[in-house]
Order: sequence, then C-alpha cells, then structure tokens
Amino acid sequence: MAARRPAPPSPDAGPVRVGVTVRGAVQGVGFRPFAYRLAHDLGLAGTVTNDAQGVRLEVEGPPAAVATFVARLRTDAPPRASVRDVATTPLVPTGVAGFTIVASACAGRPTATVLADATTCAACLAEVLDPTDRRARYPFGSCTHCGPRFTIVTGLPYDRARTTMATFPLCAACRAEYDDPRDRRFHAQPIACPACGPRLALTDATGATLATDDAAMRAAAAALDGGAIVAVLGLGGFHLLVDARTEAAVARLRGRKHREEKPLALLVRDLDAARALVEVSPTAAALLASAEGPIVLLPRRPDARVAAGVAPRSARLGVMLPPTPLHHLLARSVEGPLVATSGNRSDEPICTAPDEARARLAGIADLFLVHDRPVARPLDDSVVAVAGDVVVPLRRARGYAPLPVASRRPGPTVLALGGHQKVALALALGDEVFGGPHVGDLDTPEALDAFAAAVRDLLALYDARPAALAHDLHPDYATTRFAEDLATSPAPWARALANVPRIAVQHHHAHLVACAAEHGVEGPLLGATWDGAGFAPDDTIWGGEVLFGDAHRVERVATLSGFRLPGGDAAARAPWRAAAGLLVATRGPGALDDPALADVPARERAIVARLLATGTNAPRTTSAGRLFDAVAALLGVRARCSFEGQAASELEALAAPGDHGTYAVAWDTSAPGPRVLALGPVVEGLLGDRRRGVPVAMISARFHDTLAEALVTLARSLAAPRLALTGGCWQNVRLLTATRARLAAAGIEALVHRRVPPGDGGLALGQATVAAARLGG
Repeated sequence: MAARRPAPPSPDAGPVRVGVTVRGAVQGVGFRPFAYRLAHDLGLAGTVTNDAQGVRLEVEGPPAAVATFVARLRTDAPPRASVRDVATTPLVPTGVAGFTIVASACAGRPTATVLADATTCAACLAEVLDPTDRRARYPFGSCTHCGPRFTIVTGLPYDRARTTMATFPLCAACRAEYDDPRDRRFHAQPIACPACGPRLALTDATGATLATDDAAMRAAAAALDGGAIVAVLGLGGFHLLVDARTEAAVARLRGRKHREEKPLALLVRDLDAARALVEVSPTAAALLASAEGPIVLLPRRPDARVAAGVAPRSARLGVMLPPTPLHHLLARSVEGPLVATSGNRSDEPICTAPDEARARLAGIADLFLVHDRPVARPLDDSVVAVAGDVVVPLRRARGYAPLPVASRRPGPTVLALGGHQKVALALALGDEVFGGPHVGDLDTPEALDAFAAAVRDLLALYDARPAALAHDLHPDYATTRFAEDLATSPAPWARALANVPRIAVQHHHAHLVACAAEHGVEGPLLGATWDGAGFAPDDTIWGGEVLFGDAHRVERVATLSGFRLPGGDAAARAPWRAAAGLLVATRGPGALDDPALADVPARERAIVARLLATGTNAPRTTSAGRLFDAVAALLGVRARCSFEGQAASELEALAAPGDHGTYAVAWDTSAPGPRVLALGPVVEGLLGDRRRGVPVAMISARFHDTLAEALVTLARSLAAPRLALTGGCWQNVRLLTATRARLAAAGIEALVHRRVPPGDGGLALGQATVAAARLGG
C-alpha cells in the first residue's frame, strides 16, 4: 500500500515559522539529510544544523505542513536515530525560500549524544564485494548508516572537522556524494574511498612495510592461513587474529599472550559460518547481524570445527560477525573461523596505534596489518549472552558506548568512576547518564594510565565540570585512590577536579540503583544483589544480599549465611579455599577432612585450618560468587582458577537441562536484622548426592534451581511485586533463566539488565544516580 501523503494545506492559511530542537542520538545517523529531504517533500523553507546539544532546525511554511514536518521528525527518523525529545518555539516568518543544511553551531555546553560505532551495512558491503565498484575491496567504506562514530569523534557537534577523518580531504567523487541530498552518503562524515581515504599497510615487527592496500590484505590472509598471528587495527584498536582450527596456532597465541585458559572470541564470515559452530536462536541471529555486532556467547555445536584450546571446558563459544569492511575481507579470504582477541597483553589495555602495538605486542604478533586513520579512543568489542528472549550485556563497548541512559529529571553533573574490575565510567549530565566504554581491570600501571586517559577524554568530550565524583566504598580500590589523588595531581586537566566533593557509594547499593535506573524506577525496589565481593559498611565482604531501597537509602533485608575466606583474595583464585571456609562454617572445624578436599595437599589444608581457626587473613563473606566457587570445588569441577569466574562458569556449563528438583530452602528469621538463607542444608544435600553417585550435571542443576527457588520464596514472603536481579552472578544464564521462570510463575516481575552489565561494568551508572540523589538531584 502506498504511503499516505499529507492533506494539502489550506490556501488561505498564512505561513508560520517554528524553531525545533531535537535531542537524542541524532548526530551521525543522517538526521540532517533526512530533515532536508522531508522539508523539500513538504515544500517547506528553513535550515537544519548540528549544535552542541543535538539538531536544531527552523522551518517555515503552511501550518499543516509544518505540523506534519515536526511530527515526522520523530515518527520517520532514520533507522539508527533515537529521538528523545522534540521541542518547538514559535518564530516570526521571514519569507526566505529554500531549505538548507548550514554549518554546525558550537555554542553552549555539549550534551549531544555521540553515536556508537556501527557494523558495515548491507549497501556498503555490497560495494566492497563488487569488483566493478570504485570502492571494491576498500577496507574503510561507510555511510550515514554505518561505520565509525565514537572512535573517530574528537569534539561536538559531530562534523568531519571534529573527527580523525579531518586529515583526509575529500576527492571530487566523494565530495559529489557528500553534497548530494539523494545519496546515502549525503553529509556522511566518515566518507572515504581509495583515492582520498585511509590506506592499509602490512608491516613486520620492526615497522618495515611489506605490502600496501589490497596486497597487504591478501598477504595478511595468506599468513593467517599459514598459522601466523596477525595484529589487525580495526575501529577502536587492535585484534590479535589466528587460525581458530589449528591447535598449535591457538596454543602459540595463548603462550605468547599469557592467557592460559580464558575463552577466546571467534570471527566468522557470516551467519551460516556461525551456525556451523554454535546454536543460533532468532534472538542471537538478530544480535550477530545487528549494527551493534557484539560478541555473542552461544551453545557450542558438538561438531564445531575449532581447536579445543579456543574455549577449553566451556559449553559456549563467543562468536561475532565482521564489524568493518576490513574484517569482512579478511574473513572471506581465509579458510575457516579466526580467533579475534583483544590486541593487548593480559591485564593491559588494548593497543590503538601502530607504533604502540609494535612495542607492546612485540613477541606476540608476527605481522601487523595497520592503517593511517587515528583512533580517537580505545574501544574493545562488546560481549553479550542470551538467556531466552533476554540479551544480557557482559561488556559494554563497541556498538553500545557511549549511548546514555535517561534520567527521570535533570540533576547535577556527576562523574562516576566504577569499581576496580571491569571498570567503565559514567557521566551524569542533565537528564541523561552517558556511559563510558569498558576500560577493564585496574591491576597494572598501563591499565591505570588508560583509566586516567578515559576520565580525561570523557570530561573533555562533553566539556563537563562535575559537581561531585562518585566512587566505591572500598578504600583500596584503584578508583577510590584515584579520586583521592586528584587533590594533589599535577596534571593540568585534573586541577578542576581537585576540590570536587567525593561521594563513596556502597557496592551493592550501586548495583541495585543501576538496575532501577535502567528501568526508570524511582521508588523503593527489592533487589537480589549477588556478586563476588563488595566492601560493606560493617567492614565485611558482602556479595549475597537482598536489598530494598532507592537512590537515597537502602536496607539489607536478607543475605546468604556467611563463611570465611582463608587467604582473602587468594580464595578467588583457589576455589578449594572457599570450599574449606564453607565446610567449616556449616559442619565445624573437622570438616576439612571431607573427601571433597582429598586432592588438596595436607600441608595446604593445615595452613587453611589455622587461618580459619584464628580468623587471621580470613575475612567473613556472604558472597554468592564465592559460594559458586566453593560448590564447584566440592563437586570436583575446579579447585584452582586461571581467570576470574572460571569455576562458576564451568559449574554452570555442567548443569543438566530440565527440572531436577531442589535442595532444602530455609530463611532464618530468628535473629534481629536481615533474614538469612541457611547454606547448611544445601551443602549437606549436594554432598549427599555426590556420595550417592548422582551425576555432577544433575547436582549442579539442583544447586542453581535451589538458589532461584530461595529468591522466589523470599519475594513471596515479602509480597514484592518485582525483584531486580543485579550483580555479577546474574551473568549466569542458567541461574537467570531459572529465576525468571520461577518468578513469572509466582506472578512476580523480574527486572534484569539490558543496557549496562549486571556486573561491575554497570556500577558507575548506579554510583552516578546515588551521588546525584545525595546532592539533591
């Protein structure tokens, strides 16, 4: 059916002129060209421009046509636009004819939404793959629908002059496309072609050029097929690529990068190639093919042709489709899937420049496929999991950062620093909270430098002057020390922050409020804030809490029963230590002789026994994350870890599908204070099952479902209409799926994270919201 055309305006109606301000993700999506074409279709005069706050228009013509124009700015906006607000102001008609795109206005504090980078659209990919097209096999094709945005922008408003494309003057052919309102590259700021855009080069470790342009691409592909490790500069930094089918090549990458067992992501050419490796649901297929294009964790097919070393002992593989024409060309030039892991050494930030990569990746990469378009800021790949119809963000970066979460009302400007692991910043500005990209763990000097650069960059991009700095309550987190050190920092950019108030936010309070902020919930909310560790007001380590509250105040209404962690942080790397603490807490000191710990050397058990007896270096915890670790050790799944969360992940992977019953659930209300979930019956139940020879897969399933049932029982007893599921444990798809299903059956709404990770990558959103509330926002 043909689209209905607006009714012709009355010939007797006099012209009107209105000013229009459009806010949201409206820069870098072709919004100005869209407005230009819409005005011409409706016979209207006026102007459109980007400014520091969004898109500003003036439009003049018959009242009915002007009203139609304003309405369609929202309803007919370009596919990648997200219109948050359209405000109009009456103006005096001028009688000027024609509608034009005018130069951007830079006045005022920047609040415009910077668009996230987008994967290659179908039209651009078709050009790259068409041997007759002038962009055939060109690695940097893009248009208003796709390509780099956040990784090239250097200032607002978003124009080519304020991107890293500014040093690439347009050739005549590109200029003609850029100026043609009928072309999809009309005012596309990253526009480029082989004649005027970035160039590709293949170098060795010394920087010597081995090939350029398409010859460089072909040589890199041949090297990958031969088992070489190639560092490839993409949108936000380097990937390390290697043949995913060759065990020796994968082992060589792991050995050089010092990444012993943590799963590696895979790059595949298309959805059919993905389906050969993993089970792809409709939700997963849409994610893989989306403009965001994250790494998606999906169930591994039994016949998947990848080396065992890609994801040892994991039931899932992380798969992504090519995010750029460069990656499309590489993926189509090799025989099979490629490992595509971050271009860094373990625990260091991603490399973003050729010289930096050759220095820091020396001894890891054999060759370097680079280009001359500068990366404005590092940006890793996003990672998501799929739990039924829910997409769970695990790492928020390319494709999602820095898109904001809306607030219910304007508040003070707050910079939130996150925690210590999986760090991502947040900036509360007006009635939005802009999320910085994933920075990672802050355990190395290089990571701390990258974090400081991310703070400086986010403040500069929005010319922000925070009224407060929000950080975690833990005194030893790197972000807490960073906030403290700003007072004496010699860095010129930090001087403006020297006297800014610091607001410490308890870890799990921040988790709860982050989930509430995502869903626009302002009133008190009940939330299961389950994770590995968070410093508590009573100087213990929380992690298995049920909280009730809002951004202003929070109450701890329930918790897991506590146990000690002998060796403190060492227990996260040695789950058997958490198991020892759990056994002693539930059975008494003699429990360390249990057969479940028989493989632990007697000398180590004796040391741990002394720590538990004295409480020395054995902090008390209620951590759900450490509970998962302890159960994994008790069931013989894993006693020692090479990366954070490994034991819990493997325990989840083993859980049998289906309903296999639960262990006893008992909430103790005998003492004043929060209700306590007794873990003794759970421990006795699973150890009894193991003695009877019940398969570990079934025990794991029962354990997961027991925790889900415990939360439903609690929520029912509290007459809670909804329950927020937040904290790192809710990255566990089995636990999340089971809990959501049981809550739904009980008529209780489950609020889950969809915009920021449930783990520490989402902390800053909660911190910013809490700090704004304390300031009176």
